[in-house]
Amino acid sequence: MTMKIHLAIYLSLLVAVNAYEIWPHPKQMKMNDTFLSIDPKNFTIHSKTNGECQVLNRAIERYLDRMFIQDCSLVNEQFRGRYLSNKTENFKKMTNYSGQMTTLLILVHDKCETMPNTKMNEAYTVKIDKDHSVIESKSVWGALRGLETFSQMFRHVGKNQFSINTGQIDDEPRFAFRGVMLDSSRHFLPLHAIYETLDAMEMNKFNVFHWHIVDDQSFPFVSTTFPELSKKGSYRSNFIYTPEDVQKVLRYANDRGIRLIPEFDSPGHTESWGKGQPNLLTQCYDGKGKPIPNSYGPINPVLNSTYEFIQKLFHEIAERFPDQYMHLGGDEVDFGCWKSNPILQEFMKINQFGDDYAKLESYYITKLIDIVQNLNRSYIVWQEVFDNEVKIRPETVVHVWKNGALWQMEMKNVTKAGYQALLSSCWYLNYISYGNDWYKYYQCDPQNFNGTIQEQNLVTGGEACLWGEFIDASNLISRTWPRACAVAERLWSPKSFKDPKKAKTRFHGQRCRMQILGLKVEPIEGPDFCYCDDAI
Repeated sequence: MTMKIHLAIYLSLLVAVNAYEIWPHPKQMKMNDTFLSIDPKNFTIHSKTNGECQVLNRAIERYLDRMFIQDCSLVNEQFRGRYLSNKTENFKKMTNYSGQMTTLLILVHDKCETMPNTKMNEAYTVKIDKDHSVIESKSVWGALRGLETFSQMFRHVGKNQFSINTGQIDDEPRFAFRGVMLDSSRHFLPLHAIYETLDAMEMNKFNVFHWHIVDDQSFPFVSTTFPELSKKGSYRSNFIYTPEDVQKVLRYANDRGIRLIPEFDSPGHTESWGKGQPNLLTQCYDGKGKPIPNSYGPINPVLNSTYEFIQKLFHEIAERFPDQYMHLGGDEVDFGCWKSNPILQEFMKINQFGDDYAKLESYYITKLIDIVQNLNRSYIVWQEVFDNEVKIRPETVVHVWKNGALWQMEMKNVTKAGYQALLSSCWYLNYISYGNDWYKYYQCDPQNFNGTIQEQNLVTGGEACLWGEFIDASNLISRTWPRACAVAERLWSPKSFKDPKKAKTRFHGQRCRMQILGLKVEPIEGPDFCYCDDAI
C-alpha cells in the first residue's frame, strides 16, 4: 500500500512538471532544447493582416490578459499573488539560452472573415527562434488556433519570468466539424455558463456550439413572431433567451472561431411548443375513440396551419442564427398518439401510407426540409430520420447518436448512401461513471468502421453531447470538462494519437491549465494535484 501511495505521488509530481505540453496535440511539432526568456512587461504582439481584423485584435487582447497568469486569482480572488515566486533565474548562465523574446508577429494572408463557417481554414504555423517569432496562417481562424497553441507553450520559471522553447509547429485539424452540444431546455443555462463553455471550447480548439435550445420541458427562446411560445413555454418569465441574449452568445462564439448551430427539434420533443401555440400538437385519443383531456403528442403533420406556423418560425430562426446550418432534430418520435387520432388515421388511408407511421413522419420532415431549403439553409438531422427512410436531400448531414456496437454499422450505412455523417454515439458526457472514463472517449474514432475511402471521407467530424436532465449551471463545467478534452484531441489530432496512457500527462496538464483560468474542472485521472487546488 505504501509503495502504491509513493508511486501515485511521484506520478502526480511528474504530470505537474510537464503541464505545459500542448493539447490537443499538433499535427507536426519539432521543438528544440534551446529556449527564450519572456518578461510580460516587455512583450508585445503585433499583427499584419489583409485589411482590418477586429476578431484578431480582440483575440490578442484576450490572450495577453491570460497568457502570463502567475497566481490563482481567477479561481479565487483572495489567492491573488499567493503563488507568485520570488525566485529569479539568471538565464544568461544557461548554455541553452538563446535570448529574450519581446515580440510575436501574427501574419494572416487572406481577408479577415467576421463569422466562422463550414469552409473555415484553421491551419497555422508557429515558429519560435532567436531572430523572430511568428504565427502564420491563411485565415484569421488559423491565427486564433495558433494563439491558443502559443499560449500553452510557456513555462513559468520565476517572478515575472517565463520561458519558451524554440522550434516550429505546423498544425491543422483532422475533422472540420468538432462540436459541443448544450441542452438549455431541461435546465435553463444562464449566459455565464454558456460563456464559460465557449471559453473551454476555445482552449480545446472546438469550433461548433450546437445549441439544443428548446425541448418538451421548456421553450426559453424568445420569438418576436410568436411571443407566446416563451411566455407560456418557459419555466419562468426570466428563464429566457431574448434576441439580445442570442446576439451576445453569437458574438462571444464568433470571436473564438466557434460556429453556433441552433436545434429546434420536431415533430417530437415539442410539448412546450403547444403551450403557446394552440392546435399545433396532435390531440391524443383513448381506446374508445374519445379525446383525452390535456393529452397531446408530436406536432400535427396533417394541418396546413402547422406548416404556416413552421414557415414563419423558421424564417425568424434563420434571421436570428446566421450559420449555414440548422439542426432539425427528428429523433424519438412517439407514434402512439398519432395512431390514436382518427383524423390522422383517415389521412393515412387517403395517402395510402398503410399502418407505417414512419411515412407520416417522412411527410412532415419533407415539408420541413422544403421550408428550410427555401430559406437558403442546410440542415442536420438525427439518425432516425435516415433510419425511417425519410426522403432527404443529398447534402443532408446525418447525426449518429445511438450507442453500443451498432454505431459503426450506422456510420457505414449513412456514408454508403452518400450522406455526410456526424458522430456522437461515444460521447454522451452526461452519462457519468467512476474512474478515468475519458479513456473510452479518447479511443472512439469516427472513422472506425468498415468503409471505403469515399465513405470515410464523408465523416465530417463529431460532437460531445451534454443532455440536461441532470445538468444545470452548478455542474455543467465539471461534468463536461476535462472529459470533453479527450473528444477534442480525437477530432483535431492525427489518427495516430490513440493511446490514452501516452496522452494522460498532457491531459492532466490541460486540466490544470483550465483550472488556473478559473474553470471548475473535475479530476478524473485518479490521485494528482494542480497548483490552484486549495483556491477552489
